[in-house]
Amino acid sequence: MSTPGVLIGAVQPYAWGSREVLPRIMGVPPTGEAQAELWLGAHPRAPSMLRRDGVDRPLSEVIAQDPEAELGAETARLFRGELPFLLKILAVDQPLSLQTHPTRQQAQAGYDSEEDQGIPVDADHRSYRDRNHKPELICALEPFTALCGFRSPDSAAALFDSLEVAALAPATGCLQAGEIAPALRCLLERSPQAGADIAHQVVAACAQPGPFPDERQWAVRIGERHPGDIGVAVALMLNLVRLNPGQALFLEAGNLHVYLHGVAVEIMANSDNVLRGGLTVKHVDVPAVLEVVNCRPIDVPVQSPDGPCFSFQAPAPDFGLARVELDGARRFLPTGPEIVLCTSGRASVAGHEITGGGAVWVPAGTGEYDVVGTALLFRAATG
Repeated sequence: MSTPGVLIGAVQPYAWGSREVLPRIMGVPPTGEAQAELWLGAHPRAPSMLRRDGVDRPLSEVIAQDPEAELGAETARLFRGELPFLLKILAVDQPLSLQTHPTRQQAQAGYDSEEDQGIPVDADHRSYRDRNHKPELICALEPFTALCGFRSPDSAAALFDSLEVAALAPATGCLQAGEIAPALRCLLERSPQAGADIAHQVVAACAQPGPFPDERQWAVRIGERHPGDIGVAVALMLNLVRLNPGQALFLEAGNLHVYLHGVAVEIMANSDNVLRGGLTVKHVDVPAVLEVVNCRPIDVPVQSPDGPCFSFQAPAPDFGLARVELDGARRFLPTGPEIVLCTSGRASVAGHEITGGGAVWVPAGTGEYDVVGTALLFRAATG
């Protein structure tokens, strides 16, 4: 039978990351470079190392060798022998790209299309890296700010109208008619020069006092980082959401979003499919974004824990996430494979000591395991 072991995550040094946060959480000296994400899972791009019986091996390799022992027969069957989720700590110091993610059907079609075109899967101009969907759930460790999901057409129209930028009139007219998709298309499909002109005017207008002061402030910051990018206008069509520590939100496929600033734990389907509409130096694929984006306006449902052990609602079979404020001892019974992550404090998980940034792989079939200490933990599992 497979036994629990310590997981050693992989740090991703993306330019938008903080230079201080992940080293502080992990108790190591800063490297001087941006450290944006700590990955814990078996994604082929950066699998975690599993330390078991004094030997370190990639978790992906361990699972591939005996999927049923590590994942359980049901999970191995449903997800074709692969761990279906990826757990991360995000340290966002600068706004990320304007992005969305596909459904599984969209991902399969997009992946196959790019395969038929002969685009290498690791090419910079590739949009679909795999055939999987990518819903995600994010839980704040420290105050976290994001733009996500479309605000009501009336609200977006009022914001645009308050800027008094004449070039926004066509998009504003669509919004006043209650139509978000044409407004989005009107902005994203402009020529690069026309889009840059609008972006500069929007940022200049947002630098002036007026309604929607918080949205204006973020638009100025985004515009300074990505001058001339029409994505700054699109971002103003989204809901501005602030999460306090412990609060979380679930983003289904098609949700257009921009993570702005903060520290959080994120769990998602095991995919690297990111479709970008702007605000990045990476590949932008406007047609793909317009094809998969969900333009239905939403009131973003923020989830707040109501006790020391709280499971967030995540309507996806690939993953579930529970937040545990540990002060003493608890016993858990996994229903499938789990990753237990410590973000602060110290804990013994199934006999393995971990501190901030440390994690333990708990294979399916482990049975009840004990957790002892004083720490903030996250239990990642299948849904």
